[in-house]
Amino acid sequence: MNFWQKIKKPILALAPMAGVTDSAFRQLCKHYGADVVYTEMVSADGLYYDSKKTLELLKFSKAEKPIVVQLFGKRPATFVKAAAICQAAGFDGLDINFGCPAKKVVAHGGGVTLMRDLNNCRQIVEAVLAGTSLPVSVKIRAGIDEVTAVDFISHIKDLPIAALMVHGRYFKNPFSGPVDRDMIKRAKREFGGIVLANGGIASPEAAKEMLEQTGVDGLGLARGLYGQPWLFKQIKDYLKTGQYKTVGPIEIKKVILRHAKLALATKNSHGLVELRKHLLWYVAGWSEAKKLRSELVRVETLAAIEQILNRIS
Repeated sequence: MNFWQKIKKPILALAPMAGVTDSAFRQLCKHYGADVVYTEMVSADGLYYDSKKTLELLKFSKAEKPIVVQLFGKRPATFVKAAAICQAAGFDGLDINFGCPAKKVVAHGGGVTLMRDLNNCRQIVEAVLAGTSLPVSVKIRAGIDEVTAVDFISHIKDLPIAALMVHGRYFKNPFSGPVDRDMIKRAKREFGGIVLANGGIASPEAAKEMLEQTGVDGLGLARGLYGQPWLFKQIKDYLKTGQYKTVGPIEIKKVILRHAKLALATKNSHGLVELRKHLLWYVAGWSEAKKLRSELVRVETLAAIEQILNRIS
């Protein structure tokens, strides 16, 4: 039995986000109840060619387990070695990205554009399965051009895929378009196994609606976590009791400091520079947010963050 089958449903996962789901943020999300966390996207080519920068992305803390590493690329041949490296690094599972709409990724024929060639998608999955004994999962979108999530699943569902995450938006409107919950529901029926829904989940109410309307086994939370990693706990409380606690400025300041300390511990001072975008998300909507943002985008030390926060009542 792999780890996916041991997690109590509904499964709440931290979905992979480039530049966001680093070790510090993963640890924070685990603290607030994430059942499983995904790494940032890791280049299969980078691992194949032993890139030091890419190998850095494989570092994680035991506190993050179970943790899934997500690979992206387009050449099946590079995935066999990449998968073996990931298994040696101690991950609990391995995910393949067939859903990223980022310009930098799709410009090279990766991410969601892979769904245009289902034969190549299948070859990539087979290559990963050949390179690892870890449970292998995949992340896809509702569709691209004329190819849908159901088309993708029908092409690979005979392979031993442990879990499937479906982003309900299409490539043509990847971040702001409507979420096709019916397509996610159809994907769940077609796949049969563990399916996580992704897209447009930024509140406990939205999480409950997604679960009820699609019949999936869990959720992949992504952009809805910007500035609110405690969303995991709120969703769990809401599903259990119908209620959840809102988080005020005093608590948010504590979260910011916890996040900053994790960032400093995992990436030294550079971690605080990368933290700046999170700081802006945390204070969005606050009074004097504009002035706060102008200061937070320049912080370089923990003391500087503390000094700014101490001025906020």
